[in-house]
Amino acid sequence: MKCDVVIVGAGPAGIFTALEMIKKNSGRKIVLVEKGKAIENRRCPKSVTKECVNCKPYCHITAGFSGAGAFSDGKLSLSCEVGGDLPMLIGEEKAQETINYTDNIYLEFGADSHVEGVGNKEEVKEIRKRAIQAGLKLVDCPIRHLGTEKAQEIYLAIEKYLLENGVEILFGFECTNLNLDGNTCRGVYIDNGSKSIEVTADDIVIATGRRGADWLEKICSQHNIAHQPGTVDIGVRVEVRNEIMEKVNNVLYESKLIGYPKPFKNKVRTFCQNPGGFVSQENYDNDLAVVNGHSYKEIKSDNTNLAILCSHNFNEPFNQPIEYAQKVGELTNMLGAGHILVQRFGDILDGKRTWQKELSQSNLKPSLPDAVAGDITAAMPYRAMINIINFIHSVDHVVPGFAATETLLYSPELKFYSNRVKMDENFNTNINNLYCLGDSSGWTRGLMMASIMGVLMGRRLA
Repeated sequence: MKCDVVIVGAGPAGIFTALEMIKKNSGRKIVLVEKGKAIENRRCPKSVTKECVNCKPYCHITAGFSGAGAFSDGKLSLSCEVGGDLPMLIGEEKAQETINYTDNIYLEFGADSHVEGVGNKEEVKEIRKRAIQAGLKLVDCPIRHLGTEKAQEIYLAIEKYLLENGVEILFGFECTNLNLDGNTCRGVYIDNGSKSIEVTADDIVIATGRRGADWLEKICSQHNIAHQPGTVDIGVRVEVRNEIMEKVNNVLYESKLIGYPKPFKNKVRTFCQNPGGFVSQENYDNDLAVVNGHSYKEIKSDNTNLAILCSHNFNEPFNQPIEYAQKVGELTNMLGAGHILVQRFGDILDGKRTWQKELSQSNLKPSLPDAVAGDITAAMPYRAMINIINFIHSVDHVVPGFAATETLLYSPELKFYSNRVKMDENFNTNINNLYCLGDSSGWTRGLMMASIMGVLMGRRLA
């Protein structure tokens, strides 16, 4: 198969590359390769089964058109301070301008016009003051909340728009390798289990998302694509009653707090806060179950959940940070017999495991019903666990009650974007015609920043 541009991965970065090329009337033939299904065919059976059945060959929450974006809480961070290190590559001014432009595209396709976390200056000042007293930095980022169910509608509209404008989308095909001719990429090899195809193109875009970060790291090593081990995030998903987070939820919607707790002083941060949300499970390759969080527009729980992530950077000779995080996840899964583990914060401090009976007696009821009560400290590395405990105590100063005995910690929460592909501000790699975008490139984290990287790539290719 021959085309002008082949894009591997139909997450936000890949989608917005094609979308921007259409908007710029490029006239180039685009083939989009996605190993999952079209968004209208993605179904998580958990609403019926009440527990994860580990769908094969891919988890419907993480694979398919729009990637994990369609089944996430759908939050668009509207500040270039949030979402990874892309501003370091392209400049903060350009990043913010492209965020504003991309935000308007989301609005065109049906995003809610309301923006969370703006105004309330006096209340924000009070929260910031308490954060400073606790040794934390508050990033008060405006948030456009799509909602899990609304995000699916928006991405469905984008999918239809791409198809109507001539983009050929190959669902169910996995990229197995690149076709390299010396220092030039000529195309990709793809396979759907029964048929193998070589797709040749003038430009090749790899945008495989967090789920594809491990695969891209192996491809980079195999073909000498310049890259370096970056940061890997290991942490937990914390859940509290809405009453505890009420003020922060009302004022900021999502409180992004960053700290460097003693004694190790690693960067620890909150991420993906979901007021009235639900803790969820995602499954990656090799049956790795990880925890995440969703927040719907209409359906609400009595709880708020958020991630606490500890950043790890490794030095020579170690160069396998993704594999390291996976081992932590596998060990935790082993303790939970393949399920997500949950433990009360007070039990961690007391040096004991949590029992199911204790969860049933608490004010706080887990929103992930098939999580297994146990001991996450038996699998979490000491350094990460101490960082998380000390960070929770600091957050308790900002949000009194956050470090309560019955506060729930779910594990493992892992973010696989540690492989950073070396590129210039125009996204050129050391391989001609090959570009790597989004979370798998190591430069972005989250929907908006991945989307703007796609927009800028689309302009370049148009």
